[in-house]
Amino acid sequence: MSNTYQLIWFRQDLRIHDHAALWHATQAGPCIAVVILSPEQWQQHDDAAIKIDFYLGQLQQLKQQLAHLNIPLIIQNIALWKNIPEYFKNLIEKINVQNVYANIELGVNEQQRDRQVQQLLNQHQKELLLLHDRTLFPVGSIRNQSNLPYQVFGAFKKNCYQRLHISLPQCYPTPSVQCPISLDFSTFDDAKLSELQQHYAIQLGKPQPKIWHTGETHALALLDQFIEARLSHYKQSRDLPAQAGTSQLSAYLNIGIISIRQCIQALFREQHGDFVIQSEGQQTWLDELLWREFYQHILFDFPRVSKHLPFKASTQSINWRADQHSLEKWQQGQTGIPIVDAGMRQLLATGWMHNRVRMICAMFLSKNLLIDWRKGEQWFMQHLVDGDLAANNGGWQWCASTGTDAAPYFRVFNPISQSQKFDSNGDYIRTWIPEIAHLDSKTIHEPFAKNPNIALNYPQPIVDLKTSRLRAIEAFQSHLH
Repeated sequence: MSNTYQLIWFRQDLRIHDHAALWHATQAGPCIAVVILSPEQWQQHDDAAIKIDFYLGQLQQLKQQLAHLNIPLIIQNIALWKNIPEYFKNLIEKINVQNVYANIELGVNEQQRDRQVQQLLNQHQKELLLLHDRTLFPVGSIRNQSNLPYQVFGAFKKNCYQRLHISLPQCYPTPSVQCPISLDFSTFDDAKLSELQQHYAIQLGKPQPKIWHTGETHALALLDQFIEARLSHYKQSRDLPAQAGTSQLSAYLNIGIISIRQCIQALFREQHGDFVIQSEGQQTWLDELLWREFYQHILFDFPRVSKHLPFKASTQSINWRADQHSLEKWQQGQTGIPIVDAGMRQLLATGWMHNRVRMICAMFLSKNLLIDWRKGEQWFMQHLVDGDLAANNGGWQWCASTGTDAAPYFRVFNPISQSQKFDSNGDYIRTWIPEIAHLDSKTIHEPFAKNPNIALNYPQPIVDLKTSRLRAIEAFQSHLH
């Protein structure tokens, strides 16, 4: 047997099925896998403790799955990414590695890290082979007639539809079991997974509800369940936060327990893999997946969104309010606007928030409170189990009217109207704000509107919606003209 090995570097792609880098590496020869854990880097990137806990749980599953394929997994702890090239230098001196395979990551820091590793490997006549895996179409490949990246979702989507008509992206086969490798890897493996898991469990504080179960089998079952039971009425139910109308797959897509290709294949399973749209639900979910795709491509084509800068340069000069008190009220779900507070409390309790409510909370912070959207973007990343740089940044900039294809600055959601429309009976509010659960379905959306002196263990609104809307419009107008 050859004593030359391919090294697979797992990152945000903790699965063995439909995995581009894993498939290509196994076709080139015997494989060894590596995962590098970087707690200090995670902290710098505001990764939520619940997301890391979820990641580490899935890593346990991946280790078992790779063991069944006879692929050893080295788990290494390296605090900061800048030290990773030196680690690879030492590793390839100890193991006869031919090449390193990994799936492309799109953030500025991720790309810089990979360039440094690539340069190091090249000095030793080896390659870092990067594969497209996180998106349906390779980043940099969706271009307009001027060969420039799209900045508007509608035109981007149209191009994607044309490509999907030609062929749907296919899933990679699952690798075959390889011959056992006789090397002793105990000297390479310094990260104690159980200790790290305990550390993040302590960070989370109170025991978390076991909502986010790991495992590819579980994720694929969730996908099938969604397609079979909820897709047909997804268009209507996805906006109702009291219902389980969404796919609930974002956390699994984010760390790669499931792939975007698997989602597309499941979506068109009844059409035998042909791009034929037969229902509103099918089209609506496809469009949601393409929004995710769009923001991934934006992250690659416009690196400034990785650098805390607005997509629209003109909005950099907006005077955001420095209001720490209001920011903290928003963070803790104590604004006196029930739909906003319900969403923020759901986030704190579960690490997730319904997408419609995310938009309501984001627009309330950036428009009604006129607080810098980056404060909200950071808070979401620090608490979301599905915190994804591209999607989170794209969503926040859309709501704040600073991003690509963003809501016009004069479009400001009225959270009360949104609440009445999408949570008409107040069931979602009652779930997360027990202090006002006894109120009727009309009063619960704005408890103090008809009776300002009502005695409630719940705060009065911290801002007037009408005057704060006008203030936001004025702030934008004065800096955009």
